[in-house]
Amino acid sequence: MRALIATGWINFRMRAMLMSVASHHLALPWRASGLRLARLFLDYEPGIHWSQCQMQSGTTGINTIRIYNPIKQGQDHDPNGDFLRQWLPELRGVPLVHLHEPWTMALGTQERVGCVLGLHYPYPIVEPAAAAREARQRLWARRQALGFSQLADAIQQQHGSRRSGLTARGVGRRRRPGSAAANNDGVTQLGLDLGLP
Repeated sequence: MRALIATGWINFRMRAMLMSVASHHLALPWRASGLRLARLFLDYEPGIHWSQCQMQSGTTGINTIRIYNPIKQGQDHDPNGDFLRQWLPELRGVPLVHLHEPWTMALGTQERVGCVLGLHYPYPIVEPAAAAREARQRLWARRQALGFSQLADAIQQQHGSRRSGLTARGVGRRRRPGSAAANNDGVTQLGLDLGLP
């Protein structure tokens, strides 16, 4: 967030992770998180932004649930901690072994490197693995609810890609791209007729 606030830009993976962590780990309402991010992005484009917010927060009902592990993302994409050290100067002296999880440092190490939790850097507000587990349980419980499957099928039928040749349930004969059937499968398309003269 510090990088985004300072520059107005972060890469796609970080955008997805922010939305996922806000929605799943912190259980924040996706619209409020999405609005906050929209106001910060220099390249905000509503057609992309809001659909990604919905997808990353698991609200579309038709996409795979994505609950990013922020620790693993940091370790995978910032293995030397360069990004973390740049934007979190209070962590600059933290040994790499603890950098992505500074709360794992012993108090003596915290004092030695000048990064005491609760004083120089906050304690975690959630335990990431437990928060992710709870979020997964909440989402899968909703998806098991009566009528969810039919609603997801209706959403896919109305708004999903028809080029794949897949039916709402993901089965069916694949059509050749460019064939008449692939371009016109009898489904009414949404139009831009706004009733204006």
